[in-house]
Amino acid sequence: MEHKPLPSESHAEVRIVAATPEVARRVADVLRRCFASTEQRSYPAGREGGTRLHLTVDTANAAEPARSWLSTSTSTQQAQAHADEV
Repeated sequence: MEHKPLPSESHAEVRIVAATPEVARRVADVLRRCFASTEQRSYPAGREGGTRLHLTVDTANAAEPARSWLSTSTSTQQAQAHADEV
């Protein structure tokens, strides 16, 4: 299986899956209020309908409250993929 390269150290790739494009955009809008981000890209989520929205956020340019959360958060568990992720 081929893996895409990881984003740079201060960036995160965000994938939003929602039943409607409007719901996905609302979540993306909240993220944009906390982080600088790229333009969103949206795709159909599958045969059942829905929307997948992708964007890249820049954690080095975080606004409050994300800035204070990032500075105090630490990872206590190793990240685990969801059942439908590889």
